[in-house]
Amino acid sequence: MKVFPRLKKFKALQENTFAKKVGQRPGYLYVPENAHGPRMFLLSFNEEVFEQKEYSDYNELLQYFRANPQLQHWIDIRGYRDITLLEKILADFQIHPLQMEDVISDYQRPKMDTEGKNLFFISRMITFLPDHCLDDDQISIFVGANYIITFQSDYEDCLDVLRTRIKAGRGVVRKSPVHYIAYAIMDVTIDNYFPVLAQVGDYLEELEDTLFGQPNKKLLNEILNMKREMLKVRRIAWSERDKLNEILRSDNNTIPDDIKIYFKDVYDHIVQVLDIVDNYRELMGNLTELYLSNVSNRMNEIMKVLTIISSIFIPLSFVAGVYGMNFSRENPDGTINYLNMPELYHPYGYIILLAIMLLILLGQLYFFYRKGWLRSF
Repeated sequence: MKVFPRLKKFKALQENTFAKKVGQRPGYLYVPENAHGPRMFLLSFNEEVFEQKEYSDYNELLQYFRANPQLQHWIDIRGYRDITLLEKILADFQIHPLQMEDVISDYQRPKMDTEGKNLFFISRMITFLPDHCLDDDQISIFVGANYIITFQSDYEDCLDVLRTRIKAGRGVVRKSPVHYIAYAIMDVTIDNYFPVLAQVGDYLEELEDTLFGQPNKKLLNEILNMKREMLKVRRIAWSERDKLNEILRSDNNTIPDDIKIYFKDVYDHIVQVLDIVDNYRELMGNLTELYLSNVSNRMNEIMKVLTIISSIFIPLSFVAGVYGMNFSRENPDGTINYLNMPELYHPYGYIILLAIMLLILLGQLYFFYRKGWLRSF
């Protein structure tokens, strides 16, 4: 039985995080023991300048950040096992403790929060794993005056294409406010849903092809498991849609109007994602019905063959029952008729009969096996 990554993560959170936070004050920061150690990256840029560096000392990163207010900065934190580091970032950038608590919980739905000094967003990235399960990871985004801070629990993500774009200076990314970087992160995150869903589509085609071969319980389980995974993606996508809708409808001037139009494009993408997910869920419902129909048809074919065999032997059994196989071995003139059940007088007749019955049984089992009738449906 598969243990889905999301369910496994949630169980770990229940055991290691939620239980530890029961009764604690709001904003209490608790990092599970299996969290990754932090890696700190800083991308600083404007139209003419680009600097990218990984820091091992937070104070050095902060010093460079404060010494270059003319640049825009992307502070990228991957892994958050160091509580002291998180508390320093919380204090230096005036992040609300409740928001930092959401960052560490790593299981929040996508949302937007305009409280406090920084704009706060949560998005979720999805990945298609080799065992045909979907995993999702949280990315938390804080937007300030000339900086953006991102937090992730893992080292790997789908944002390298954006980092490369910033480094190359393609488009308007280095000419725009930091809100554009927030848009670009959400855009890349949502766009990454499409190749993942394409992989899901290829897998569903494989399942459909297999359905016309030898359907079995494992195949049905795969369909139901993927249906469950699509339900998870749909929940995430709906939350992303609500978040983007809130961004577009916000009227507090926290996001410039010339940037909001880009968020409208991301909104259109997430609507497309929802359409694809709904189509896949409908397809999986059809695959389930097709599986049940194939199993029913196969069972009907088996019953037809068995009925034909039974029909052949019913009259034979009737005739044998009437006569009882009681044919006299001795003729009226006293001669012996050796053709009338000679095995009755054979010294090994009983053993031979049992052997023949066993061979018939084994032959039937082999025949049923070759026809695939003994396999689980």
